[in-house]
Amino acid sequence: MTENNRLSPGDAAPDFTLPNADGNPVSLGDYRGRKVIVYFYPAAGTPGCTKQACDFRESLSELNSAGIDVIGISPDKPEKLAKFRDAESLSFPLLSDPAKSTLAAWGAFGEKKLYGKTVQGVIRSTFLVDENGKIEAAQYNVRATGHVAKLRRDLAV
Repeated sequence: MTENNRLSPGDAAPDFTLPNADGNPVSLGDYRGRKVIVYFYPAAGTPGCTKQACDFRESLSELNSAGIDVIGISPDKPEKLAKFRDAESLSFPLLSDPAKSTLAAWGAFGEKKLYGKTVQGVIRSTFLVDENGKIEAAQYNVRATGHVAKLRRDLAV
């Protein structure tokens, strides 16, 4: 994967419509007029992804109060996302992208290092999309632990 595939502040956020954990379609356009954090994670229920999702859950009221919504996207099927949501009491949408087309459009799928090897996979990434659908912040290869706290500091939330 090259840097050319990555989004930068000022870019238009690639639109998507993906099923949520209940199989209902959710579109980025549904959030027009509000800021939204869109984050991509490798797999529901794994330790790092669970930590990251729970950190977003614990920060959700402060983020919402600041006018920021949260959406998580992974290649998991809706059934797995529903189990993850219920097990961790997650109240923000988890969206399913098994074809990885949205992940690729956002530069969140491609070559990455895993235990010293180069593999194809989900690149843990977080974006802030503004009220007009433009990328305000793009962060690739974020850490699962401590990322949400840093993001809140960066956003002064």
